[in-house]
Amino acid sequence: MSTVPSRTLDMTTLRSILYLLFLSLTVILYAFPISILGWVLPYGLISRVGQHWGKVNLWALRWICGLGYHVQGEENLPSSTCIVLCKHQSAWETIALRALLPPENTWVMKHELLWIPFFGWALAVYRPIAIDRTNARRSIQKLLDRGKHWLDKGRWIIIFPEGTRVTSGQRQHYGRGGSMLAQKANYPVLPIAHNAGVFWRRRDIKKYPGKVTLVIGKPLDPTGLSPTEINRRVEEWIEETIAKLPGRDLH
Repeated sequence: MSTVPSRTLDMTTLRSILYLLFLSLTVILYAFPISILGWVLPYGLISRVGQHWGKVNLWALRWICGLGYHVQGEENLPSSTCIVLCKHQSAWETIALRALLPPENTWVMKHELLWIPFFGWALAVYRPIAIDRTNARRSIQKLLDRGKHWLDKGRWIIIFPEGTRVTSGQRQHYGRGGSMLAQKANYPVLPIAHNAGVFWRRRDIKKYPGKVTLVIGKPLDPTGLSPTEINRRVEEWIEETIAKLPGRDLH
């Protein structure tokens, strides 16, 4: 009986390696022309190209690794610009949000990601809000200034408030940058929860078969709320929602 889990594990590892190769290939194929031509092409066009990259990889995850997804709360997606605050457990949500949300968006990320060959070069074309985490005050000010600038131009702002990937079943301090931006710019906050870390674990090459559940919450109107209150409501909803989703006992 001990040979069955072993074979399953080996197949999971093999499929995960195949997907990693596929992912690397798509990064090069999409990022190389974007990094060269993206500066002169319309932003709407390169945004749709980025969205297509995300959809291709979601398809590949299902086909190669048997990892699909299910979205709850699609009716909560607003028709107007908003600030997305999402749980960060794995690389899955960075692919999924690019694929599933409106294409014209701006991401808040650590500055070091721009140094990654091909991937980082393409990221720079999308003009993210790149944060230097060694200077918190300057980073917050940059987020507030550039975030409002892009919101006013119709782009969604996507933020992982915990600032880094967190192992499934755990939680980390939620930074107030996103809630401060919402309060200052007066744009709604869209909370998103998911259990991707169950299937694509932090610092693990394996992508386990199954179905990620992504839940889109109701937009939160920041009017009359302090950044602390906005942050508290978003954190409570995300963590309570995740607690109801299938967890670590799957594997």
